[in-house]
Amino acid sequence: MTKEIEKAGITIVQMANLIPIAKTVGANRMVPTISIPYPLGDPNTPKEQQWKLRYHRVGIALEALTTEIQEQTVFKVKV
Repeated sequence: MTKEIEKAGITIVQMANLIPIAKTVGANRMVPTISIPYPLGDPNTPKEQQWKLRYHRVGIALEALTTEIQEQTVFKVKV
């Protein structure tokens, strides 16, 4: 789906926990997530910590949207 959206001229970021699959299907900008059932959080942590984690990952995705790339790129997530 991301490949088709980009063909239409819309820049997109794929947030995925399975980066190899995202690469295979042609995503150009990828941000790693946490897990399959909870890609942007961990329900076993306090809500404040979950919010910080989500805020950080979405921030990386927004930076990825504005970054010029020449090839498929996985944007690093600093822990």
